[in-house]
Amino acid sequence: MRKLTWRFIVAALVFLTLSRVGLSLWQWTRVHDAGGLWPVLFGGWRIDFSLVAMIVAWPALLSPWLGHRAWPTRIAAWWLRFWWLAFVLLEVSTPQFIVEYDTRPNRLYFEYLTSPNEVAAMLWHGYKLSVAAGLVAFALIGWLGFRLLPTRRPDRVPMRGWLRPVATVLAFVVLFLAGRGTLQHRPLNASQVAFTNDAMVNTLPLNSLYNVLNAAIALGNERSASAVYGKMPEDEMQSIVRRDAGLDGPPLDPQYPSLHRQQATRQGEKPFNLVIILEESLGAQFVGSLGGAGYTPELDKLANDGWWLTRTYATGTRSARGLEAVTTGFLPTPAEAVLKLPRSQRDFFTLGALLDTFGYHTRFLYGGEAHFDNMRSFFFGNGFNEVVDRATFETKPTFVGSWGASDEDMFNELHHRLLDDGDKPTLTVAFSVSNHTPWEYPAGRIQPEGDPASNANAVRYADWSIGRFFERAKQSPYWNHTVFLIVADHDARVFGASLVPVRHFHIPALILGAGVPVKKDDHIVSQMDLAPTLLSLIGISSEHPMLGADLTQRYPDRAIMQYGDNYGYLKNDRLIVLRPNQPPTQYRYTLNGEYSPDGEKLEPQPVDPQLEKTALAHALWPSWAYGKQRYRLPEKAGAAKP
Repeated sequence: MRKLTWRFIVAALVFLTLSRVGLSLWQWTRVHDAGGLWPVLFGGWRIDFSLVAMIVAWPALLSPWLGHRAWPTRIAAWWLRFWWLAFVLLEVSTPQFIVEYDTRPNRLYFEYLTSPNEVAAMLWHGYKLSVAAGLVAFALIGWLGFRLLPTRRPDRVPMRGWLRPVATVLAFVVLFLAGRGTLQHRPLNASQVAFTNDAMVNTLPLNSLYNVLNAAIALGNERSASAVYGKMPEDEMQSIVRRDAGLDGPPLDPQYPSLHRQQATRQGEKPFNLVIILEESLGAQFVGSLGGAGYTPELDKLANDGWWLTRTYATGTRSARGLEAVTTGFLPTPAEAVLKLPRSQRDFFTLGALLDTFGYHTRFLYGGEAHFDNMRSFFFGNGFNEVVDRATFETKPTFVGSWGASDEDMFNELHHRLLDDGDKPTLTVAFSVSNHTPWEYPAGRIQPEGDPASNANAVRYADWSIGRFFERAKQSPYWNHTVFLIVADHDARVFGASLVPVRHFHIPALILGAGVPVKKDDHIVSQMDLAPTLLSLIGISSEHPMLGADLTQRYPDRAIMQYGDNYGYLKNDRLIVLRPNQPPTQYRYTLNGEYSPDGEKLEPQPVDPQLEKTALAHALWPSWAYGKQRYRLPEKAGAAKP
């Protein structure tokens, strides 16, 4: 069994490498423009080693004990033969899949299983030659694998007794490290080998079996809101959502009901640059001017220089949800955020994709590892030209903690990049890391109170870093032609006895910079309203599918919050909560400004049927738009495949 296992490992790695080289040479122009063959091969070997290690794990671990016996060897051989055929089938079908969909095989493999007659007819009528060539290649390479993996050749000599536990332990350590693929915080995933904004090229380091298995796992996260909260006729849902978004008249395109024209409030010859600063876990509970603990004197001071949105609410409780809302304007669902879902990995609307069409250089900057929450793959696949994380900083970090470079280092890199940008229009989304357990930050920056490694002191440091950055930014040439947004991704440790703990969704949001009005604004605002507002402030008139409000023109005074499976829709002081398989509940919501167990009041009210319908329509719409792939830019929508 030992020889059998080694044969499979070598054969699989050689076959997958040759396949990857062949695909790269076939697509050489795009591979060359993206950075050449080496990132494809190196990333590919990491992925291959990881998947192969998981496949051979049980034969390798049992080999010292049972490798000399016939029946375990026969079972192991057929196990490895099965996976060999899976590798071969998917690699052989990859070229035609790239021709058709410009990507490696993915979730469509599973979707096609629901329509076998249609798929068979399509293959027979349109792809006879490709299918025939693929079957021949599959048969030949499959036969070769069967020859390499005989079923009747157990090890001739049993392993000595004292060597067995040693070999087993060593094999376990090697397989565990290879399967995990990295010594970093999170195991290897597809995002870690993404290196370009060409989505197809980013799939070349993967092997097609890995991509399909990854898609199969991700499909389990595609929960439909209708299965959780109930159904509504599609026409009624679209009507309610469009009306609530202030969209009058027929849609620009019936296939994309939320697509509309937004006319920017600011008019000028040249649009401004845009910088979005997402602060990790910086809830309103910490912000003095929002009734919090007073750990943010720098942010409170900056609030006097811009548009201070005092009642902004996050859409969720995770970083991916905050990134989703701020960079795409998408509504939350009970499924994973779109950063992690398979149907949104390309051609999904983002601010980056939109501003790229206006000639902007679009960038995501993160102090940690950009494969966290699939950020690298999502942003590269959806219009961002550049993803900068700690490994690609051009400025040397002064402090690196568990989650990455400190906030001041992230801001140093941001400042450096903005200076280098010169006159070219840019969008930069910068995401901080310091305000996260285990609360690590460089010494000597703040005067800590109590335990230095505490949430309160991490917030103080994050606030100090914000203040230092804006001191420099205001003296820099980019200040007069850049709009800045500072906003939290979510609050820290969201909890509470309420069905939706609204006060823990309350976050700071401040817009300042070129041409931004200075005012304190007490209207209820959702994270999903920020992107349309920013477009208006930088002077970009465009067509897009975002349902959030341009706050320079109107206030919907509503917030949408996803809390696990509970869905909250806050309209003025009325809160509707939808729960799985239960009737909705309604409350009168009041916030007295104190962050304590008694800081908010939820008084039960009779359910308003119209408000219930509005909440349900907004809960159902994003699942519909995601599933039907209707959240795209106009030019992407027109080119969408059926």
